[in-house]
Amino acid sequence: MRNELDKRPLDKRRHRPRSLGPWPRLGLVALGLGCALLISLGRLAPSQAQSGGTVEQQEDAVIQQHSLPQTPPPAPVVRPAPRPPANNRPTPAAPVRPVPTVPTRPPTTTPAPGGTSPSPAPAAPSEADPEVENPSPEPTTPAAPLSQYVLQFNRSPVVGNALQMQGVLSQARIGFTRPRHWQVESARVILRFRHSPALYANRSNLTVRFNNRHLGSVPLNREEEAIGNVAFSIPPDLIQDFNNVIMEVQQHNSPTCSDPTDPTLWTEILPDSQVVLNYRPQAIALDFANYPYPFLDRLGLDADRLTYLQPKTIDTTWLTASSRYQAVASRASSGRAIQTRLIKQLDQVNDGDRLVILGTPAQQPELAELTLPFAVENNQVLDGNGNPLPNGVGVLMLTTTANGAAPVLVATGNDDAAVLKAVQALAQPVDQQLLTGQATLVNQVTDVATPSAMDWPGYLPEGVRRLRLSDLEVAPNQLFQDVTVNGLPVPPPVEIPLRVLPNEQVMRGSQFTLRYSYGPGVDPKRSSVSIMLDGEGIGGERLRSRNGGSDSVTVTIPPELVTANSTLAVQFYTFPDSPTSCGVLPDQPMWGAVHGNSVIDLNRSNVIQLTDLDNLKTGFPFTAPQDLSNLALVLPSQPSEADVATLLAVVDRMGRLSRGPSVKLGVYTADAPADALQERNLVGIGLRDDFPIPELSQASTSFRLGEQFSRQGQQSQLQTLPDQAGVIQAQVSPWNPERLLLGLLAQTPAGLTEIQQVFQQDALFARLNGDTVIVQRTTANPSVYNQADFQVVSLNQQAPATLDRRSPWGRIVTFVQRNWFLLPGGLVVLSLLLYGISQLYLNRLSRPEGSQ
Repeated sequence: MRNELDKRPLDKRRHRPRSLGPWPRLGLVALGLGCALLISLGRLAPSQAQSGGTVEQQEDAVIQQHSLPQTPPPAPVVRPAPRPPANNRPTPAAPVRPVPTVPTRPPTTTPAPGGTSPSPAPAAPSEADPEVENPSPEPTTPAAPLSQYVLQFNRSPVVGNALQMQGVLSQARIGFTRPRHWQVESARVILRFRHSPALYANRSNLTVRFNNRHLGSVPLNREEEAIGNVAFSIPPDLIQDFNNVIMEVQQHNSPTCSDPTDPTLWTEILPDSQVVLNYRPQAIALDFANYPYPFLDRLGLDADRLTYLQPKTIDTTWLTASSRYQAVASRASSGRAIQTRLIKQLDQVNDGDRLVILGTPAQQPELAELTLPFAVENNQVLDGNGNPLPNGVGVLMLTTTANGAAPVLVATGNDDAAVLKAVQALAQPVDQQLLTGQATLVNQVTDVATPSAMDWPGYLPEGVRRLRLSDLEVAPNQLFQDVTVNGLPVPPPVEIPLRVLPNEQVMRGSQFTLRYSYGPGVDPKRSSVSIMLDGEGIGGERLRSRNGGSDSVTVTIPPELVTANSTLAVQFYTFPDSPTSCGVLPDQPMWGAVHGNSVIDLNRSNVIQLTDLDNLKTGFPFTAPQDLSNLALVLPSQPSEADVATLLAVVDRMGRLSRGPSVKLGVYTADAPADALQERNLVGIGLRDDFPIPELSQASTSFRLGEQFSRQGQQSQLQTLPDQAGVIQAQVSPWNPERLLLGLLAQTPAGLTEIQQVFQQDALFARLNGDTVIVQRTTANPSVYNQADFQVVSLNQQAPATLDRRSPWGRIVTFVQRNWFLLPGGLVVLSLLLYGISQLYLNRLSRPEGSQ
């Protein structure tokens, strides 16, 4: 709007001065700033002005180089085959009471991949719509047939021969998981048990709970030596990913009062008890966002089964790629067993297998038979425009076999570097967490720095003497915190991991100061706290106050008891100050707590026997550093299937024993240059006649295999027929005195199979000792639960090779500690020597001048 003054005649406004208002002034300022901004933009450097165009050109170049498919195939969906029925599984012969039948849930429509709901059926056509004639109903996916899985109690190591429950009130439990792709329709727990004949039936009973919900109770009224057999139905909606079956007993052998310590109060749950699950396997949509599932299922009840498709020619690239993948898969399995198998054709894949294909299309021609997001033609992987991908670009893809029953993981590319890059993206969590979809082009992976040699997660840090419990890692990425336990009168112990690095030894002068607290109402005369190291008591004290409180106790840690996998245990004994009678419990709970400010003071030295196979239980020295970059495995020039299977068993164990940020191990053949191997810890694998490292057993005093099934040791020589044993032998590397050379050799492929069993079974692996181990089965079909089925012989054939990295002062202190009995005699000798020297000096000073 104009001001009223502007309506005056023009001649009068022209000759009369006036001042500008605030709005015109702001307009002039804004106009000036705009002009200045235009001038500054006009003076930009040409490089700056073209930077945006350069970025766009680079992006366009990348898009043109790695074009994605225009119409990618639908997301692959795995439809697992139903589990075959087992007709010979035991069933309760004489149940105590009839088991009520539980109505099964009506079959539900399988959801579509991605969590979308199934589309509704189309509406029926009306007569007013003449264009729709006899429409066919939309096809629906038939429900998977019902499968059954029987979980025996004896599969759990805590069961043993039986689950024991003693005393007036006792409890036992067993846990199991539910695989992710199972839809459980019905379930039962079938218990077989026996109990003491001294129990009163009207006062003794067995109660079963499932995930803290009661399933039922039965009286303990069996006759002597009779086996009880009872079944309880489990509501399907109670079954979760992690489940617990809890069995509780109340036992009395008197109509009035029972002594809780009476040994006749017992009940045993027999190991042939079982949980029966009836389920329908659900379809699994494959997506890298869910990786490593379904190739590895942490909720699986059986061992994961990885099947590798062998290439046309086994070379070092495929050996390295498969070994790195097997090691990282073992890490991701969280200690669960992995069964590996090698096949040569796609039609050899069995139900339940997870197929892994590694290599270029030229090495794996079967890739052309699969339905893949990126086409494979003329032994090359093509982009979306039909052009071959450039060298160095790895490709990760998910698909299924032709029948859709098994998932397939493909790591490929148009050259060896691309294949290794694709596998490395799976081996490094920093890259693996970026994957998604059903296909990924790996242009570049992170160069993860190698950690220090003894930076081992879960172990005590190197070079630190005083540690608080709150500094210790009790689980992956979980530090120790204050722990409170309760129970009457013996609560469960508080366990503290004391994992010393394998290249360190605990010396004298190590202590543990426990800071704890406990509740009121304890009897000081009978209540105490004890400290144990690997089951051996090392100290403790009585609880001093009836009113509770906090206290501390310091104990000495015996060096000879400490191992690389030791565990400290704090056990409270909390007896109430008022005696219990006939089940009357105290009016307040008994509890004890271990505090995180407790201190461990360890005197450690860096020394180890390098050739002792006992070190292999922690992976040392092959897992130092934890990314396995110092590990090299050597196979014959033309590896056999037994050689490759042994290789995968070894790297599976090394992956399980390490927790590094990456996997950088290398696999070589016998024709590899020696310079690439001399500075690393070596593992040689092969038969005696084709062993890739001939320097292994050149010492005349060591055990070695000879020609024509002969065995030589020291000055002995034997000839056996046949020799189906496997030999694990360690010696110092001939090229580096601080490196180890481990030989895995045999006379026949059957011997390599025995070595595979050692690395696959924890019980056999724990029996490694000495510098040479000979292993052989004693029965044709050995059981993994019976160690007597394998004969393991440990030998010490070589001179001890000590790797000592202590300082000179540390060596002197260690010598004095180990030979303290020489100290008094040494002091006397030193005193006499000093006395003699002083007398000679004084006699020379006391002579007159000029006397001789």
